[in-house]
Amino acid sequence: MSPISNLIKDVDRLWEVIGQGKIRLSLIGSAALMLQTSYERGTKDSDILEAGTLTAGVKEHLLQLAGPGTDLHRRHRVYLEFVAPGIPFLPQNPVFHLVGDLNEELHHFEIEVLDVVDVVVSKLKRFHANDVSDIEAMVDLKKVDHARVIDRFRAAVETYAMDARAEDLPRYVRNLHRIERDCFQVAETRIDLPS
Repeated sequence: MSPISNLIKDVDRLWEVIGQGKIRLSLIGSAALMLQTSYERGTKDSDILEAGTLTAGVKEHLLQLAGPGTDLHRRHRVYLEFVAPGIPFLPQNPVFHLVGDLNEELHHFEIEVLDVVDVVVSKLKRFHANDVSDIEAMVDLKKVDHARVIDRFRAAVETYAMDARAEDLPRYVRNLHRIERDCFQVAETRIDLPS
């Protein structure tokens, strides 16, 4: 069992009921990769995409239980962190999948993870060494198809093209081209950007 799964189970065990029904948490980044593939690597955080259904009280309680510096963080060496929806480089309608095995063990939460291809696309924004390693691993594990990455990348470009974030798009295209050359070993795809 991964540290992320163990952290989530401990949060579920310690949770004091706030409201009724299960709370859906949407995990993105490397945590999403590790919860839906055989991939494992060390990570310090588990990013949760903020959703309109999460109240300030729920977020605050989650961070008190499993945020940076908490007992659960020290025990599992991973913590929960929230990311605003406008931050990740994602298509307008990101694809999520429920984590069936884990969800069957939880009483208070329902965990969904960002689709592997959308995680790969999102990692083209920051593109640090760990992001590159994550992308390489997904290509090596045959969890991503080049054509699907291009399709979802173009959808993310459409989302970013209409606001101030558009000025960063040329850098994301350069990162995509590097992955195409180095990981997929294919020619660079032409990506039309807004002027």
